[in-house]
Amino acid sequence: MLRVLLALIPGIALYVWYFGPAILVSLTLASVTALATEAVMLKLRARPIRPFLSDNSALLTAWLLALSVPPLAPWWLVVVGVAFAIVVAKQLYGGLGSNPFNPAMIGYAVLIISFPHEMTHWISPQALGGVHLSFAEQMSYVFRHMLPPGLTLDAVTMSTPLDTLKTQLHLGHSVGEIRELPIYGRLAGHGSEMVAAGFALGGLYLLFTRIISWHLPLVFLGTLFTMAGVFHLFDPAHYVTPLFHWFSGAAMIGAFFILTDPISSPTTAKGKIIFAAGAGILTYMIRVFGGFPDGIAFATILMNMCVPIIDAYTQPAIFGQKDAKK
Repeated sequence: MLRVLLALIPGIALYVWYFGPAILVSLTLASVTALATEAVMLKLRARPIRPFLSDNSALLTAWLLALSVPPLAPWWLVVVGVAFAIVVAKQLYGGLGSNPFNPAMIGYAVLIISFPHEMTHWISPQALGGVHLSFAEQMSYVFRHMLPPGLTLDAVTMSTPLDTLKTQLHLGHSVGEIRELPIYGRLAGHGSEMVAAGFALGGLYLLFTRIISWHLPLVFLGTLFTMAGVFHLFDPAHYVTPLFHWFSGAAMIGAFFILTDPISSPTTAKGKIIFAAGAGILTYMIRVFGGFPDGIAFATILMNMCVPIIDAYTQPAIFGQKDAKK
């Protein structure tokens, strides 16, 4: 778990570079909330506290959720999401090893459904040259909901590249026209494409050190690429390129850090392939045809529901069992 946390650092560093240090406060709030909530729940369940806190699973849940929430979100939003993830999605199911759903994605789903307004104010990247808040001003808004005089929230925030794409397509604009907007870079959104590349770099470290297997990230990204490629070839004016989907939203962090959760994903190699392919299809369908701009969280949760039956039908035969039946 500690090495997985370390693998997130390149993406976090690029996040700070392009969008400012507010994300570090979200990570700190999430970490403190996760550790405190985990300790309280372990105490109530009469479980030893130190061994479970030191496994870093609570911290990983906290970081993944904090990275999914807008940095300028009010402090209580992060606290509520992380507390729900630890208490309900993890501890009430029996703690680490017993939770059927990815806790961070459950926390995110609760926040996006319950507080959609607070979950849509993302900081504009500094590369766009707009109005930017200092670190003190960002903290003032996070903790006191106050901006400098004469400044509105719309002046320092924007919709995500995926959200903007979906909105503009509904207004009748073509992909080519939309990609001319200043929020887009060469592959996806300014800044966000580099953050995705940072998470991909950390994910490759996890692959090369064999902390995760290749099945989940490669099949997920391959499925997402294939789906996007087919639709783009069919109608490039209304469907963006596969690389846009790879480097937008939570595709990279989802592929390497969320879907690879060893507790809520299948245990067999064949099962991992089925799980990842299903998540890739669902992510694309939600992004393009669903009501949410990104689909990683809901695709993960829906596929988590399928894990028991996937494992049941992909378990290899016990050695000698087939011969005995014959």
